[in-house]
Parts: sequence; C-alpha cells; structure tokens
Amino acid sequence: METGNVMDWEAVIGLEVHAQLKTRTKLFCACPTDFGAAPNTQVCPVCLGHPGVLPVVNARAVEFAVRTGIACGARVHPVSVFARKNYFYPDLPKNYQITQYEHPLCEGGTIPVQVNGSARPIALRRIHLEEDAGKSMHPERAGETRSRIDLNRCGVPLIEIVSEPEIRTPQEAHAFLVRLRQLVVWLDVCDGNMEEGSLRCDANVSVRPRGTGAFGTRTELKNLNSFRFIERSLAYEIARQRGVLESGGEVDAETLLWDPAENRTRTMRGKEEEHDYRYFPEPDLPPLVLTEDWIEQVRAGLPELPGARSARFVRDHGLPESEADLLCGTRELADYFEELLGAQIDARLAANWVLSELSGRLNARGIPVAASPVGPAALGALVREVVDGRLSGRQAKQVLDEAFETGRRPSEIARERGLAQVSDESTLDRWVREVLESNPKQVAEYLAGREGVLRFFAGQVMRISGGQANPSLLHERLRQELGRRRKP
Repeated sequence: METGNVMDWEAVIGLEVHAQLKTRTKLFCACPTDFGAAPNTQVCPVCLGHPGVLPVVNARAVEFAVRTGIACGARVHPVSVFARKNYFYPDLPKNYQITQYEHPLCEGGTIPVQVNGSARPIALRRIHLEEDAGKSMHPERAGETRSRIDLNRCGVPLIEIVSEPEIRTPQEAHAFLVRLRQLVVWLDVCDGNMEEGSLRCDANVSVRPRGTGAFGTRTELKNLNSFRFIERSLAYEIARQRGVLESGGEVDAETLLWDPAENRTRTMRGKEEEHDYRYFPEPDLPPLVLTEDWIEQVRAGLPELPGARSARFVRDHGLPESEADLLCGTRELADYFEELLGAQIDARLAANWVLSELSGRLNARGIPVAASPVGPAALGALVREVVDGRLSGRQAKQVLDEAFETGRRPSEIARERGLAQVSDESTLDRWVREVLESNPKQVAEYLAGREGVLRFFAGQVMRISGGQANPSLLHERLRQELGRRRKP
C-alpha cells in the first residue's frame, strides 16, 4: 500500500526476554548464583562441562518457571524435554547450552500492555528453562588488548519468555517489558535488575508494507538491558530498515548490538537460523515430568497478581485506575498502601501520601519501599495527626523529612519540636487581630471586594504562629473578624 510516493511501512517485533531466576544455586549444579563474586570462583566441573559429569535439575527453578507461566495464563505441560543448543563462544565452555526446544515447559499466555490509553494483550509463544552462558569482558581502556572471561554466570538458571511477533511499535515493546518485569519481580522469581543482567532482552525486528501478511527480513538486537535502550534501538533499527528498502536495497539478516554512545546499531555477526544450532534432546537429562497435583499446588501458592490487585483498589477503594496501577507497581508498595489503610485513613488520602510524599522521598534517596525508614504504621499515625487537626500538612511533611534523615519515629519528632497545631480560638483570634491591625491598607482592599487578600492575611498569621495555626480554623476566624469590620 502506498501513499503518494512514500511507502506506508509497518514494523513486526518479537521479543525474547531472559529472566535470571532467584535461586540460591545454579540450574544443574550446587554452585552459588551470587552476583559480584570474584571472577571464576563460583564454578565446578558440572557448569564447566568437564567430561563425565551429570547435570541435576534444580527443583526450585522449575517451580519459579511454572509460577511465571501460570501467572501469564500459559499452558504448563506436564512433560517437557531439555535439549542441547550447540554453538561455540569463548564464554560457553561446554560448547553447548542446555535449554528446551521442541517441548517447552509452558506455551501460550499473554502480557497486557497499554500505550496511549489503548490496552491490548500481547500473546506469548512459550516460556522455557535454560542455563546462562558466561560473560566476556572486552578491553575498555586504551592500550588494553586482551579480553577476559568470567564463567561464574555459566549454568545460572534462566527462563526465556518469547512473545509472538505482534508488537508493532517501540512504545509497545517498552510497555511489554515494563509489565513483564513488574510480574516477575511481583512473583519473586527474578529481581528484575537490568543493570546486573538479571533481565535482558533480544528483539527481532523487520518491516513490511502495511496491510501485507508476509514478514520482511529480520534482524536481531542482542542483550538490551535498559528500557530506554530498547525503545531507542528499535526506533533506530526500524528507521534504518525503512531507509534501506526505500532506497531499493535489501535488509541483511544480522545480529546487531546497540551502541548507546553513537545512538546506532552495529553488526555483531550474521544471523544464525535454528538449524545452525543442531538441536537434539539432552542425553544426560530425562524428560521433566510434573504431576497435575504439583502444578495445582504452585497455582494455589500464587499471590494476588498486580492486575487483579489494581482492579480491586479501583473497585473497593474508589481509586482512579492510574493511581491504582502506580500503587501496584511493586508488591511491596501495594502492601504498604493496604497497611496504611489500617490506620482508618481515607483511601484517596492514603494513596496521595504513598505516591507523592513517601515515594518521592524513597526515589530521591534510591531506597526500596521495603527498606523505608518510615513504616506504614508510623506514616499512618502521622497522617492521622493531620486528619484530626493536630498537625498541618506542611508540618507533617517537615516531620517526614526529618524522619527520613534520622530514622526516628515521626511522633517523637513532632512531640520534641512542639509542632502540635494550634486550634484554640482565643489564641487564633489574638493573632488575627494583630495581623489586621498591622495591615489597614489590605483590610480596606478586602472590604472593597478583593477576596484574594485573605491569603495574605493567612500567610501573615502562619508567620507569627510559626506555622502552627490550624489552617481551616484560621480561615474561618479571619472571615468572621473581617465580617465584623464591614460597615452596615
């Protein structure tokens, strides 16, 4: 389909996401999986592929993979088969990877995405178990000529989540990954740390004339480890392929790397096809057989999922969908909000304090909500002080700031600083009269109809009261005293 002389192109994107599972040991041996250990210290003959060794499947990794599949609505196969994927890289000492191919653990399922207010599910093709490779560290300093290999990551358990090629824009790909990361972290099967490589993405992308069914030649973007890089690299690659085709050229099937310094893709190697890997069933592992009872036990142990919890916050607490989704960004934040409601605080007010005040301070300091120096009970007591009129909102925020800096309880800080709000009418009236008598010009302006001057008076009273005047009661006393000064 053409519009004038310009072809109307459509992108076809499929994602392969590798999530490192939060097991203590590797997929087929007892080596630890701790990140940051000294290079080549977490290895053994099994993960190094020495002759004669036998792999043993990590049952916890299987449970985590099944948990993820069920949460995505995938079909969990009672029988799945491990396979050898043969390729030859310096960081793969066995020269093959144990994965799953023709008979994966899970098939189907969806990840819901929302882009520009439009929601739709992205279908999954499969979720399967596999082991990770090692890590090649290439020269980064001038004069350095040697690459180094760290094999600690060899054998670390992964699940690979493969989407169907029905993503059409970089924005949809970004939304897909955000939702997928939220889910695996929520399920506590992966820490989602993209900087450490716990969550990585390969993207297959091609373009075709809009309205046609055939796929174009695809390229693969490897090892994308940030949401920003994923969106930027896809946008660049789509535009590059369009330029090649519109100039009469042909897209080469390549594996590409994203160069963030140059904001462009670079060729890594020619694109392998499935037959290049010479898959065959892993001879050292029998088929993985799961009972229906065990699968149902895993299903019964799932927490309330983020979509369901967000919908409940909307239904039961009257929150807007946008606020409910933000509160369910992590399971810990949603738990914090629900605990805060236990202080008998209005849900909208509680959501505002969690999303604006608490989250703002946590994000500024890079602190996860689970490590917040102010727990839900302490924040609930502070907000109750505001609701009951004993503290102003401004005072409570000052107390919260000090609690974050010192780790002390907000109630102690408020008591020590004498921040109780003044609601005594005689005291308020004295402050009001002092301000009005000191500002006759502004009083005349107010009496002439300039209602906005009331804010000036309130500010002056707050100044002389040290911010302790009850704001709502103060406005009431101001209006009454100014009303008495009107001429009949």
